[in-house]
Amino acid sequence: MEKEKLVLVGNGMAGVRCIEEIIKISHVQFDITIFGSESHVNYNRILLSSVLQGRETFKEITLNEREWYDKHQIQLFTGETVTKIDKEKQVIKTDQNREISYDHLILATGSVPFLLPITGADKDGVFTFRTIEDCKRIIEASKHYKKAAVIGGGVLGLEAASGLLNLGMDVQVIHNGSFLMERQLDQTASQMLQNNLEKQGVKFLFEKETKEIIGNSRVEGLRFKDGTDVETDLVVIAVGVKPNVQLAIDSGINTNRAILVNDYMETSAPNIYAVGECVEHRRMVYGLVKPLYEQGKILAKRICGQDTKGYVGSILSTQLKISGVEVFSVGMFAETEASKSINLYDGPGGVYKKLVFQDQKMMGAVLFGDIKDQTRLLEMIVNQEVVPDGEELTLLQPANQEESTVAIMPCHTMICNCNGVTKGAIIDTVQKNGLTNVDEIKKYTKASGSCGGCKPLVAKLLSYIQSDKFEEKLVKETSMCDCTSLTEEEVVLEMQVQGLSSLQEVMDELAWKNRAGCTTCRPAIHYYLTMIDPEYENKQSNLTDYDGMNVIHQVNKFTCNCEKKSSLELANDLVNRFEFLLTPSQVKISVSACIHNGPDSTINDLVVIGIDRGWEIYVGGWSGGNARTSELLCIAETNLKAIEMISGCIQYYRESANYMEKMGKWMERAGLIHVREVLFDDEHRQQLLDRLGEEASIRKAVL
Repeated sequence: MEKEKLVLVGNGMAGVRCIEEIIKISHVQFDITIFGSESHVNYNRILLSSVLQGRETFKEITLNEREWYDKHQIQLFTGETVTKIDKEKQVIKTDQNREISYDHLILATGSVPFLLPITGADKDGVFTFRTIEDCKRIIEASKHYKKAAVIGGGVLGLEAASGLLNLGMDVQVIHNGSFLMERQLDQTASQMLQNNLEKQGVKFLFEKETKEIIGNSRVEGLRFKDGTDVETDLVVIAVGVKPNVQLAIDSGINTNRAILVNDYMETSAPNIYAVGECVEHRRMVYGLVKPLYEQGKILAKRICGQDTKGYVGSILSTQLKISGVEVFSVGMFAETEASKSINLYDGPGGVYKKLVFQDQKMMGAVLFGDIKDQTRLLEMIVNQEVVPDGEELTLLQPANQEESTVAIMPCHTMICNCNGVTKGAIIDTVQKNGLTNVDEIKKYTKASGSCGGCKPLVAKLLSYIQSDKFEEKLVKETSMCDCTSLTEEEVVLEMQVQGLSSLQEVMDELAWKNRAGCTTCRPAIHYYLTMIDPEYENKQSNLTDYDGMNVIHQVNKFTCNCEKKSSLELANDLVNRFEFLLTPSQVKISVSACIHNGPDSTINDLVVIGIDRGWEIYVGGWSGGNARTSELLCIAETNLKAIEMISGCIQYYRESANYMEKMGKWMERAGLIHVREVLFDDEHRQQLLDRLGEEASIRKAVL
């Protein structure tokens, strides 16, 4: 089969991450070519400030060495710029007169520094701060000159200033606003940041607009529009970036502020896609790494022909990467008439926290000095968790200082938000591969390999894993049964990839050791075949193996003196909906009219308890040895909403759990946050409900 030709324009973080995702999905489908204007392999642009600050080397910020491109048979052209796209012939042309045809073209041209219209900006000693070459030139200049001025008081400008300070320079930051990082911080946090940086040696000039860079052939100073001057030997312009869209414009691809794309990262031109900083999606242009990686995952699925709900946008968060300063912000932290905020301010201790709420949900947060809760707060905002009135203050309370922060984190807690790496994933990888340092963890999982903000947390987790207090043992993957060396996940994947549609096909094609199977694998394979193809049962003449299959085991109805009509109606509805429905393991559901006589939340897979606002729905409990307390999935205001959430949860369990895996074990593995993300998405939940309804109809017809 002839491979499809895939060309990527841009060898940066967003584009190459998309290629990595494509390779994961289908490593043999494409013949891949990458063009990069810089003369380097793929590197982490975000960590250039860490190089200036002396915390990383150029080698350490490299993401993919030449060997990676060779391993995946990727043709890489560095130092070569694509200058033209012929959309009709599907051919690209470069500045070195090279022509290459494509079946799929990805534009990941990134951003270019925004240059102020300042007289004298072309003098020697004026730099932007965007590439490895910029970084090298600044480091070299610092060896000969001592006075530096940074134009721009945003994230990039402050990181550059900190780096210049580390290089031994006398640094001034010039900002046209009244306080630093006004897009990411409120005025209180900004003032605390300024005080901290001033103690380190950085000087600031506010409400200054640069009119001219003065000097003969080389920089000697800055002149402002108010008539004042400052002396300097070196100027770094760091006032922001703008999307690099010239290639798209020249090629007749629709643009606004950036290249316009739909939810599947498709441009206005057939077979041409775009990701990263050069993209405008739903009027938003993103410059942070997490949204760009999320876009890359969506595009990878689209190009490989997999179903995807599309990219719906991202919640922005910022962590400042300056030595000795811990700052974090997320969401909408500016107060409005409809919102309220709570604050904690400890001036002497250098700690400030501000949380903003609207309609009992957190909308944004600013943390300074103590950012240990950043992951928890980010998850609350992303998942729109309800915070009852009066309980907001508890979120400002510090964690138990006697316990390690990482020790008390659930395994599903996200350690690296940029790359989606959980605590459990790091523990699993460290134990499986015997990892002993953070760089090895970064190599295997990519955690700390993007913005670098989670590196201290990764280091703490590694120290905890290596300590005597660590008791979270790895659950080793085992084969489905003695008939095969494949795990259940591998069996199901091969069934889908190869289109296997019968028990015998599975055993023949996957080289079963015992061609007759056993009491473990036969019912499991039947179950997975049914989940893959709801019509499977209709096609079989002998279903004796179904004796081992499971259905919704029971729906208990608990009532008391409270209003019980609604609970009885809900319980009866659930019985009718789930009768005869196949599940990986038996599922027990309890419905209670109120909390007064509700069942112990540890004894059933799904527990529904009536409250004054509707229903509390708990999931994943069990009794007996090592009892597990169920977790609050959601609050449903009506019976209809409760049925939707319960049905969606059961269907997702049916589709993603292993055969005979209890719902509680599945919840431990999948994680509450992930299950909520799936069920709280209206489109995804409706798809689950549609598939559940379709299969329920088929089973009722069969039985």
